[in-house]
Amino acid sequence: MTDSKYFTTTKKGEIFELKAELNSDKKEKKKEAVKKVIASMTVGKDVSALFPDVVNCMQTDNLELKKLVYLYLMNYAKSQPDMAIMAVNTFVKDCEDPNPLIRALAVRTMGCIRVDKITEYLCEPLRKCLKDEDPYVRKTAAVCVAKLHDINAQLVEDQGFLDTLKDLISDSNPMVVANAVAALSEIAESHPNSNLLDLNPQSINKLLTALNECTEWGQIFILDCLANYTPRDDRESQSICERVTPRLSHANSAVVLSAVKVLMKFMEMLPKDLDYYGTLLKKLAPPLVTLLSAEPELQYVALRNINLIVQKRPEILKHEMKVFFVKYNDPIYVKLEKLDIMIRLASQANIAQVLAELKEYATEVDVDFVRKAVRAIGRCAIKVEQSAERCVSTLLDLIQTKVNYVVQEAIVVIKDIFRKYPNKYESVIATLCENLDSLDEPEARAAMIWIVGEYAERIDNADELLESFLEGFHDESTQVQLQLLTAIVKLFLKKPTETQELVQQVLSLATQDSDNPDLRDRGYIYWRLLSTDPVAAKEVVLAEKPLISEETDLIEPTLLEELICHIGTLASVYHKPPSAFVEGSRGVMHKRLPARTGSGEGTESPDVVNAAAGSAPEAAPSIIPSQGDLLGDLLNLDLAPSTNTVPPPTTSGMQMGGMDFLGGGLDSLLGGDIVGSPAMGAGFGVAPAVMPASLNAPVGGGLGDLFDLGGGVGMPMGAYIPPKTVWLPAMKAKGLEISGTFARRAGVIQMELVLTNKAMSVMTDFAIQFNRNSFGLAPAGPLQVLTPLGPNQTIEVSLPLSTVGPVMKMDPLNNLQVAVKNNIDVFYFSCQYPISMLFVEDGKMERQVFLATWKDIPNDNESQFQIKDCHLNSDAASNKLQGSNIFTIAKRTVEGQDMLYMSIKLSNGIWVLAELKVQAGNPNYTISLKCRAPEVSQCVFQCYEAVLKN
Repeated sequence: MTDSKYFTTTKKGEIFELKAELNSDKKEKKKEAVKKVIASMTVGKDVSALFPDVVNCMQTDNLELKKLVYLYLMNYAKSQPDMAIMAVNTFVKDCEDPNPLIRALAVRTMGCIRVDKITEYLCEPLRKCLKDEDPYVRKTAAVCVAKLHDINAQLVEDQGFLDTLKDLISDSNPMVVANAVAALSEIAESHPNSNLLDLNPQSINKLLTALNECTEWGQIFILDCLANYTPRDDRESQSICERVTPRLSHANSAVVLSAVKVLMKFMEMLPKDLDYYGTLLKKLAPPLVTLLSAEPELQYVALRNINLIVQKRPEILKHEMKVFFVKYNDPIYVKLEKLDIMIRLASQANIAQVLAELKEYATEVDVDFVRKAVRAIGRCAIKVEQSAERCVSTLLDLIQTKVNYVVQEAIVVIKDIFRKYPNKYESVIATLCENLDSLDEPEARAAMIWIVGEYAERIDNADELLESFLEGFHDESTQVQLQLLTAIVKLFLKKPTETQELVQQVLSLATQDSDNPDLRDRGYIYWRLLSTDPVAAKEVVLAEKPLISEETDLIEPTLLEELICHIGTLASVYHKPPSAFVEGSRGVMHKRLPARTGSGEGTESPDVVNAAAGSAPEAAPSIIPSQGDLLGDLLNLDLAPSTNTVPPPTTSGMQMGGMDFLGGGLDSLLGGDIVGSPAMGAGFGVAPAVMPASLNAPVGGGLGDLFDLGGGVGMPMGAYIPPKTVWLPAMKAKGLEISGTFARRAGVIQMELVLTNKAMSVMTDFAIQFNRNSFGLAPAGPLQVLTPLGPNQTIEVSLPLSTVGPVMKMDPLNNLQVAVKNNIDVFYFSCQYPISMLFVEDGKMERQVFLATWKDIPNDNESQFQIKDCHLNSDAASNKLQGSNIFTIAKRTVEGQDMLYMSIKLSNGIWVLAELKVQAGNPNYTISLKCRAPEVSQCVFQCYEAVLKN
């Protein structure tokens, strides 16, 4: 008898009948009725009206019936939270049932019911199950903690479940260990800065012991956790590798890839001259080869991961070229991926084999695959110099086939071969010119035009060939138009007498008839070059070109390192870091390979050196990404480093005297005799011959005066704190009014909140969260409202803030979006913080560095503002500003006007330099701000205005 009968009933009053059956005294009838309810639920009928009747059936000893009721409960608890509370007693009871299966079932269902009201009732049963004598119950309870943390993180922390979870890592049962690791990893992902998985050699040893006895998914959890550990030295690294290596022979491909990830990461720490290093390389090849005998989808995932491994360590698979040869029945996505790896593994030893294979592929029927195969032949020529001649002759054979798309691809790659090996294979140009008429793809046409322009002196009818392209100039794509413009200018410079009309025609088409700015600009540049200085034009346009590199499509080393740390995940298939495609509130941790230790340092590859440099503890300054794009370019400029001083500028050879510097001209600033001297002509980098030993020594009457800060600048006042404003009115937040301000005290940013309850009910359970913002502001701790807030009560709370949260450019820049939760609801508001909260205490720049940096920042980045109605003298202004970490570096007086030079450093390492002009008796100040991130200037000006006027 099948279960299909439960799905067939269509009687009227079905709910009524089911209700009667659910309340029947007969157990069998009850069970049948619950099965019908589940069947209706499965096909999408709404049977939530039966909630109380189904819940009554929970009181049973029948495990099958209990499972069905729990299934129903999970589905409808969210829509019927008040009814779901009825089931709490049964959960509590079932968690003490003598049958471990029922205890585990109860705790599993509890974790799946995502209803806030119930969660606190479930803490006690969960605590018992975490310490249950049966490992099956403990492993289920471990996962339940992660689910509960997702619903209410604060509750889990308060109840001490995280500590219990950490204790389970030392459990005697391997599956409990695996689930505890999985739960902690899940929780740690949503809290990147918490140190939940505090891995040390002892805990690693326990994990490795459990690894041998776990199920396959348990092994994956443990291996992924091991991959986040950084061993202390190469000996520990080798010991872990030895114990993980047996996993490479596992039947589950996910276990194999997780093991490969751990080994790839820990190999970084092994010296290359170690015998074990070579052994490990040999052991890594067979499991990767075995993955290629699986079904196509798994093959594709394996190939994408192998692509990364081969870029990092090509020696692992250098003898395994044959397994990447394409089979006739491979799907296209597998074929293309195999081709890519074949080229990466191509070397002098196997190139003959590879070329024979590629030539075969070029005669296939699949157009995309053939194109890629032809392109691969060209890439082999560029990569392996000894094979270039064979590759060119193979490409010529393919051109003779006259298959249109083959010819076009061949011409594109031959252009690259000419760039790599100049004056070597130009004899084939005649053959290429024969196929000129058949080219219809922009890339192929552009490549052919480049060849004609570059080798115009070898082609008798070059002008006719280029003129034929010129006839349909406006119908061509931009790529072809740009290439044609350059080629005709090259031709003119080589044969000026014959092609004057042609060059005038193309320049006119590019500049007067085109609306493409790139084309117009290039046309004007050529026109001016040719009309003013033909010799210079020749040097620019016909300059010797740099040879193209053999691997232009390698993944950038730091990204490759991060992707190696994500082998076996989606990131390794997309070849993108998780932050590029994972959305949501979770902070994505950027992983790096560990630095190598031990005796092999002398033979490191450049990649490893980069990795070692990258893992230095100093954090680079934050960069503000644009809204909606995590890697936007607002501040993607040459930011100052996170150390307290700015690096000296490069010596550029620019004459310093010619630049209006600090508003008053550099001559007056440094003294005429210095600027005139040849020693200073090359910039700040060279001046020991002229610079005085002491900055206080008078030099031409300039430097001494400028940097004499003894002019009455007294002790700084306290930092400016804006008055409190109402951020969230009571009418918008069900009676909760929030007002506040921001302050910086002893280097800590504080959000000072006043919470007022204007409702009739008590408010409790306050929590706060910020959206991503321009400077990564985030609460450094929970919102400390320790007592319930009664009606008409007001409480003041100070919330410390950190600047290490997720970053996204806001508009305006200092906008902060806040969510506040209490027992009534979640409320949202936005406020603007004064950017002066981010001015750090070590923002006083060295004097010489200040001068150099001001000169180094482009003039376009300078902004000027007026501060009106300000009645302070320059000393009082300087004093007041210093209280808010705006430091005066220098002061000088010019014609009764005081000039204050100031520096500010923001919490993310951005420097702002300022020049404040104060004139006695004039209430209006002028301020000039220079910064590598000019977007910040407006906010900084607002801070100046607020501080000076209050």
